[in-house]
Amino acid sequence: MNKHFFSDMGVMVGRSMRHISRSMDTIITVTITPIALLLLFVYVFGGAIQTGTGNYVNYLMPGILLIAIASGISYTAYRLFLDKSKGIFERFHSMPIARSTVLWGHVLTSLVSNALSVVIIILVALIMGFRSSAGVLSWLAVAGIIALFTLALTWIAAIAGLSAKSVDGVSAFSYPLIFLPFISSAFVPTESMPSAVRAFAENQPVTSIVESIRALLSNQPVGNEIWIALAWCIGIIIVAYFFAMRAYKARV
Repeated sequence: MNKHFFSDMGVMVGRSMRHISRSMDTIITVTITPIALLLLFVYVFGGAIQTGTGNYVNYLMPGILLIAIASGISYTAYRLFLDKSKGIFERFHSMPIARSTVLWGHVLTSLVSNALSVVIIILVALIMGFRSSAGVLSWLAVAGIIALFTLALTWIAAIAGLSAKSVDGVSAFSYPLIFLPFISSAFVPTESMPSAVRAFAENQPVTSIVESIRALLSNQPVGNEIWIALAWCIGIIIVAYFFAMRAYKARV
């Protein structure tokens, strides 16, 4: 490892964060759809949906946060695509810096920008009546799961950003990820679904992540769901990181 790896990475993160700070509309845009869904499901559909809980916004929150992250990582793919298309990577690689820090700068910036989006959505949810009995450790566990989920999707976004041939291709990859929480326990219990849909919903990563976050926020026992959620997140990170680095080395 380059002895200046961390200082080089700090410079790359600072560069990406300046791009974010100069276009705060990115974060605002990312939060609009999840907040709109939160309002729609709580105030329009909430009365007709039976979840067995007294406060539907509490039930809904984990899924909304995951949708926000799935929306946010599309901008990471877009920024990577622009850097690749404009030859920015080659310019950096002509300098005496650790090459992988250029990619890591985008990844860590994704963590920060998505964290800001999550905070904004939680503040809106508090106004709408969201309440949590979770303690500090439970909130830290929630933050850890969300961070791992963000990293997992960000490395998938890196593959898309480095491999796409057009802006449309970069944008399209995130649609299935945004849609995935709808076929999970994020909005309704899986028991209400047809058997084939229920089988998929109960065995895809979003459901275990949603159930873990929901249990932590309500200060309930998490059970094995948290280990399944962690296994999904870490597994996706490892696989996506491998293919992202291959795409990075091949394209740059």
